[in-house]
Amino acid sequence: MLNFKMTAKKAYIHTFGCQMNMHDSEKMAGILLNEGYTLTDAPQDADLIVFNTCSIRQKAEQKFRSELGRTKSLKKKNPFLRIAVAGCIAQQQGRGIIKNNPQVNYVFGPQNLQRLGDMIRTGESVVLTEDNPEISDSDLPVLRKDGIRAWVSIMYGCNNFCSYCVVPYTRGREKSRPARSIYEEIRKLASAGFKEVTLLGQNVNSYKSEIDFGGLLKQIDAIEGIERIRFVTSHPRDLSEDLMGCIKELPKVCEHIHLPLQSGSSRILKIMNRGYTYEDYMRKADKLIKEIPGIAITTDIITGFPSEAVDDHASTITALRAVEFDGIFAFKFSSRPGTKAAVMDEKVPDFVKSQRLAEILKLQDEITLKKNKALEGTIQEVLIEGASKADKGKITGRTRTNKIVNFSRGNVSPGQIADVRIVKAMRHSLEGSLISKDEDFQ
Repeated sequence: MLNFKMTAKKAYIHTFGCQMNMHDSEKMAGILLNEGYTLTDAPQDADLIVFNTCSIRQKAEQKFRSELGRTKSLKKKNPFLRIAVAGCIAQQQGRGIIKNNPQVNYVFGPQNLQRLGDMIRTGESVVLTEDNPEISDSDLPVLRKDGIRAWVSIMYGCNNFCSYCVVPYTRGREKSRPARSIYEEIRKLASAGFKEVTLLGQNVNSYKSEIDFGGLLKQIDAIEGIERIRFVTSHPRDLSEDLMGCIKELPKVCEHIHLPLQSGSSRILKIMNRGYTYEDYMRKADKLIKEIPGIAITTDIITGFPSEAVDDHASTITALRAVEFDGIFAFKFSSRPGTKAAVMDEKVPDFVKSQRLAEILKLQDEITLKKNKALEGTIQEVLIEGASKADKGKITGRTRTNKIVNFSRGNVSPGQIADVRIVKAMRHSLEGSLISKDEDFQ
């Protein structure tokens, strides 16, 4: 959830879902700031409540429904309260949201978030879910809470139509943002002191404007002040040798790639309409590991997809052992309305999905710990983010491979890059010791 503590005419934004939704909320926060709002983390104090929804998985939708239900009592106490529903659920259900939830005033999908200011000025109920081809050309104000790391959208929508995914229906077809606009936004971020940017898109590998994705990375790599470049998400089908070369050769591009596998079974991948086989994926993963020593590869796994048999699940387990991912996001298959997978036969029972997910997570925990243990005694370049959430007496930051490192405070500040010796590895983080530049690393 994106929370801000301010005063005056107040808005509360509750974000569900992924990094892309978080960044959309930053844009909405920027728009609201221009409209005279400040932001609060207390919905009961708000004049405007915005729910930025996600429908990729059922759990996120259930959380939204629960939060929306609580606004009925807030509206009774404050009849002037305005409630907006944004994001993917808004795009899918449109006027049905207001019909079933009369306390809601505004409904708008991801392609129309730039019209939030116009909506709240009218004071009337508004529903905006039409396709907006101009979204990629919209340079929107952004209110970022973090002054060190920034997310930057480089494209919108998706053309892949994976059989389980609602994104092409909610965010529309692929639209690449002009490279000159991206470059200028990141140049301004660098001038404001930001050190790291993460480029966002459903499939950044297919970015195409005046230049391709590799060309965009080369332009950003030349921006003075930016120290690190990351990107999500890369579709395995479109992962090119040119992009691998950018990760290897460009000094600011971090040695980390999120490359969703989804399943180790080529049969299931075909039903998912992923456009590659397990063998295709492995050839590219092997090349990444060979060409870029120390690269961290993370992935997504869906377990219990319709018709997934014991052998298909075993293939996913084999894939985890073969690649040894640094980390995974693993989920039970969640049927989403409007997708092809929602009407497929041979549903896997939920208890079977739970068992398979538990096996996947247990194995990955072992692999992640093993890979982290291999870092003990090494010296890692860490971008310092600030005080550790777990221990305020310590500093936290991330390695180039996106691993969290906590270490005792020293003569360093957020935004600086420091050399840290890893002294202890856990599954989800590393403990380190700050070293001086002139220390003997031998």
